[in-house]
Amino acid sequence: MKTAILISGRGSNMVSLLEAMADPDYPARPVLVVSNRADAGGLARTGAVPTAVVPSRGRMREDFEAALDARLRESGVEFIALAGFMRVLTADFVRRWEGRMVNIHPSLLPSFKGLDTHARALAAGVKIHGCTAHWVSAGVDEGRIIGQAAVPVLDGDNEARLAARVLAAEHVLYPRALAIALGAARPAPDAGARILAL
Repeated sequence: MKTAILISGRGSNMVSLLEAMADPDYPARPVLVVSNRADAGGLARTGAVPTAVVPSRGRMREDFEAALDARLRESGVEFIALAGFMRVLTADFVRRWEGRMVNIHPSLLPSFKGLDTHARALAAGVKIHGCTAHWVSAGVDEGRIIGQAAVPVLDGDNEARLAARVLAAEHVLYPRALAIALGAARPAPDAGARILAL
């Protein structure tokens, strides 16, 4: 499946996906990495995979998404993996790519949707934290879960230490979950989450 990876920053999850896709048996082939920021560090880490910048700053969301959609279709993209893409996509864009777009989120959804997940997990006193790969839906971080990886919250943890352990789990989970998603093509209404304890 011709896959685009969308990033906004350093692209560490992008790198883990590209490494998985280097295996000829993996069910995705990277054809494009797109960032909404020209200064995204991940743009320098894509190897031979083509890159594009579709700026979002100072643009209406609809104009940005129209340009993004056009760029994806120009490259023959069939599937999208969001990897640290820090834009909330409109329901119209999500509808155009429904069943063909996944995301990785740094919490065990449905807990801690949105931003600042590690700080919120520590403040809540949870003992298990982690990450979730999920289908993208119109609601933020509300799509059907593909897989999750659990990470213990240790005594003395701060936000940085917890974030680093969760990120390491993301790098393992996301390539596996993307392969599952591509095998499923679309989420079945009764599909259960696959829990990967790391």
